[in-house]
Amino acid sequence: MKLVIVESPAKCDTIKRYLGENYLVLASLGHIRDLATSGKDGLGVDIANGFTPTYKINKDKRDVVSDLLRAKHQCDEVILATDPDREGEAIAWHLAQVLGLDVKKAKRLEFHEITRESITNALSTPRTINLNLVSSQETRRILDRIIGFRLSTLIQRSIGSRSAGRVQSATLKMIKEHDEEIASFVSEEYWNIKVSALINKKDYNLEFSGLNGKSIKINNESEANAILAQIPDILKISNVSKQIKTKESKEPFTTSSLQQEAFARLKFKTSKTQKVAQSLYEGINVGGEHMGLITYMRTDSTRLSPTFVNRATNYILETYGKEYLGHQKKIRDVSNMQDAHEAIRPTSNHRTPESVRQYLTNDQYELYKMIYNRALASLMKPKKEEIMTITFVGNGYTFKLDLTKTLFDGYTIILDDGNDKPNEQRFLNLKEGDEVSVSHKEGEQKFTQPPAHYSEARIVKLMEEEGIGRPSTYASTIETLRNRKYVNNNAGILTVTEQGTDTVNFLDSYFPDIVNVNYTAQMEEKLDAIQEGNESRLAILSDFNETFTEEISQAKEKILANKKEEEKTGEDCPECGSPLVYKRGNFGVFVGCSNYPKCRYIKNTDIIEELEEPEECPKCHKRLVRRTNANGLTLITCVDYPKCKYIKPEEKQKYTEKDYVGKCPEPDCDGYLVKKKGKFGYFLGCTNFPKCHHMENLRKKYRGKRK
Repeated sequence: MKLVIVESPAKCDTIKRYLGENYLVLASLGHIRDLATSGKDGLGVDIANGFTPTYKINKDKRDVVSDLLRAKHQCDEVILATDPDREGEAIAWHLAQVLGLDVKKAKRLEFHEITRESITNALSTPRTINLNLVSSQETRRILDRIIGFRLSTLIQRSIGSRSAGRVQSATLKMIKEHDEEIASFVSEEYWNIKVSALINKKDYNLEFSGLNGKSIKINNESEANAILAQIPDILKISNVSKQIKTKESKEPFTTSSLQQEAFARLKFKTSKTQKVAQSLYEGINVGGEHMGLITYMRTDSTRLSPTFVNRATNYILETYGKEYLGHQKKIRDVSNMQDAHEAIRPTSNHRTPESVRQYLTNDQYELYKMIYNRALASLMKPKKEEIMTITFVGNGYTFKLDLTKTLFDGYTIILDDGNDKPNEQRFLNLKEGDEVSVSHKEGEQKFTQPPAHYSEARIVKLMEEEGIGRPSTYASTIETLRNRKYVNNNAGILTVTEQGTDTVNFLDSYFPDIVNVNYTAQMEEKLDAIQEGNESRLAILSDFNETFTEEISQAKEKILANKKEEEKTGEDCPECGSPLVYKRGNFGVFVGCSNYPKCRYIKNTDIIEELEEPEECPKCHKRLVRRTNANGLTLITCVDYPKCKYIKPEEKQKYTEKDYVGKCPEPDCDGYLVKKKGKFGYFLGCTNFPKCHHMENLRKKYRGKRK
């Protein structure tokens, strides 16, 4: 018996069926261990000894590891078949370490689609663990740990933000700067000229081109009226031309382009796109057989394998005919492209979207159809159109009318499910010198509009273009920014929050490299160089740590020197006599001692009332009281709260309409935001907790309620 270890349980049955009875297939459920939080600064990394990491098995994976160890002793051989990317390679290495395998000899399977042919081919040509790839992942993890622990601690203490990081902070700065551009935009008035002409008893809208062939900017109504007054009732045709245009199909999907297209067409957030794509990759039960429908969905390459191209060529010839067969697109080179995997494509040409629709959810079907059609269309002939352009003149003013006729539908026969029939629009039988009557003319007032806020799809595209992050991190980066309350995400449209702005400003002041996209991209290139064996892991970590340690030291000095005096409440601390001040924590504003951290006093601003019928605290036997907080939320607690944390259970989540601050913004949540008190003070939370974990910082307007 041979043990094969994959990452996801969804793959186990399928791969087991392909391999046969002599194989046991188990899942690691992703990473089984991570850096410990021991050692100096809790980094889990011995910086003084070559940045040696200390790894610890994740608590939630102890049972998984026990099962794998047990299975290993029952089997003759262990084969590692984790995902074919940097993280998957690292997981394979960790499994080899924990299971006591020879890292240099352990068998490693690499496959990019879960099909019988792909699995059996991988099994017949196993490789060993790519230690350069592992070293690259480990370096990335150590960098993130150093930045995360040292910088996040500093930023938490300084401005109450929860974290900072190479990719997330650079991405946040792009959103923040774009929002500032929108906020500073000054709208300007302009006017359009709208003219219609009667041709063959039908009205046609003409495009105003300007005066004597030159465009005109019309700034106000009087300028528009002056032009309208000079447009005659009869226009003469000055030119009629025809030209043939071709429209090429797009490349097959990468992770980035799939996320962009899914948002544009299906309104999927990036995280949803990845989740649905993952399910299609890992496999769907189709007619009683579990099979993967697409190739690996984390890729930055537009390359298609020769095997797929050959099969797709035959399919196009059989299904649509020779006239529809095109050629393979030239591989597009994007910043830091790895080309480790193919583009995202279907695993079979004959598994058309309609043939498997009954086995898919609607989301799976729509995404699969996009992937299938895009990959096949990329190998098909372009669409061919004939465009007739008619130019009209009157008193020197020019107008144009474009008419389009489809000559050959090309790839659109599949991208539009065969519904994009050739356009039978009639070309007008007009020639130079003919005259037409103006049937309508008017001026239209318009105002310039600011650029739109970034969507998730647009941010993914920018991350790809700037070379920050990788296909596997696009969705998680956006999710991190949302979870940290740095951005608002309204149906996939991202806007920076006050906390996000404060975070970028802080980092810009003290750690400009962290929010610099060029610096982040250069670091990605160095990590890729480690992967290729062209850079030293130790050299990169040493250079970074030396510079970063100095930046941390300088930042602490600057922060201390530039620290603004906290706003005083006018009261003194009852414990040490220092002034009480307004402070901001993770969950909003609270009143605390200015002598923190030496004095940790936090003022309790609740209104205490005695109960009509006295009750005893079951924990400390003191009396219970009715406690009303600054937002009117009432709870029955121990009089010694928060030293005694007893809250009467039936009152714990009891809210009325007067407690509601607003509707919970989370999709599919019908709860309301109410003011709650947590470990670090007051915050806004959802009444549907724990089903909904949405939280927000208290607005400054609540400060005035604290007496």
